[in-house]
Amino acid sequence: MSERPRILVIKLGALGDVVLALGPLAAIRRHHADAHITALTTAPYADLLSRSPDVDEVWIDARPRLWQWRSALALRQRLRAAAFSRIYDLQTSDRSSFYFHLMRPGPLPEWSGIARGSSHPHVNPWRDALHTVERQAEQLRAAGITAIPPPDVSWLIADVSRFGLTSPLALLVPGGAATRPRKRWPVERFASLASLLAGRGIQPVVLGTAPERPLADAIRAACSAACDLVGATAFAEIATLARQARLAVGNDTGPMHLIAAAGCPSLVLFSSDSDPGLCAPRGRVAVLRQPDLADLPLDRVAAALP
Repeated sequence: MSERPRILVIKLGALGDVVLALGPLAAIRRHHADAHITALTTAPYADLLSRSPDVDEVWIDARPRLWQWRSALALRQRLRAAAFSRIYDLQTSDRSSFYFHLMRPGPLPEWSGIARGSSHPHVNPWRDALHTVERQAEQLRAAGITAIPPPDVSWLIADVSRFGLTSPLALLVPGGAATRPRKRWPVERFASLASLLAGRGIQPVVLGTAPERPLADAIRAACSAACDLVGATAFAEIATLARQARLAVGNDTGPMHLIAAAGCPSLVLFSSDSDPGLCAPRGRVAVLRQPDLADLPLDRVAAALP
């Protein structure tokens, strides 16, 4: 009996991009139904991808620098030893394209991506003007894969009973990249929104990472009915809460992709710092865009609630 063919899928991050890649990953699994599929990712997303039914094995990329030649050589040896028949580079960055050339000299696997010399290149010169979903669908079509499902996280399940929440719920995601503060709607508006929701009998639940605790503290100070889960939820718990929630409101940040993929009606707030045409979550999603989110009033957000 012949050994199963081996396929590698590269997706290093960030969270929103990993979630948007779940549809292409499912399509790759269907196209290579008998293959052993390995995902190469970074440490924050290893657990998430290891839970996916479309992944058999997860490798963690330590992202070696060019001058860390021992680490780069070890990665080269691992890639070559695995004898992948095809590699799908869904990251399509300079780093991931470098991995194609890192495997030289010698026979190379089939490669879907943008690396020069790859067997199945995505050659559209306007690829960066496409939304991530359309860009990856076009890339996979060039590799013979035509049916790309939407992101699905139905397999991402956790017990959230310990949080003691009462339905109906509304998820609030007031954080985002600390290095890009203009992508955040002012926290005092999130606090006012929490009070508005509580007044309608909907329990606000604040999600975020531990460094975003001051945001949750500010919301809780204005709305005692809000539940602070900042720093307390893993990806599976966020997805489970999203399936239970009536709605979600948040900035352009990774958890909103996960919440939307779980099927929660979501309102995502964009400033001029990012373009929803390129990176908006997919699902039951509405978008509000204001060049400066400091100018986005509460009543406009309230009127747009799912």
